[in-house]
Amino acid sequence: MLATLEQAEDAAAHGDALADVLVELTNSGLDYYFMQPLKLAKPGFLVQQSANLGFAGAQRVMGSVLRNIVGRMDGPQLLSVCGSVRRLML
Repeated sequence: MLATLEQAEDAAAHGDALADVLVELTNSGLDYYFMQPLKLAKPGFLVQQSANLGFAGAQRVMGSVLRNIVGRMDGPQLLSVCGSVRRLML
């Protein structure tokens, strides 16, 4: 997806796809850096369920905000975001 956006004549036409990638990366990062360690700590059912519920709501809000922000970006801004994502992949 990053290569498609980077090579497109109109990068802005791929903003929605980039937003989807960013939302997925955000959700995966939250799971990897917080939820999985929490599960390993075995905090108890109520704490685990509270975390699941709280973060599910946070992910919905963050996804909406990300899509809104990326949807307002122009081509050069989207390319800049792509560059940042590529650097994270190294």
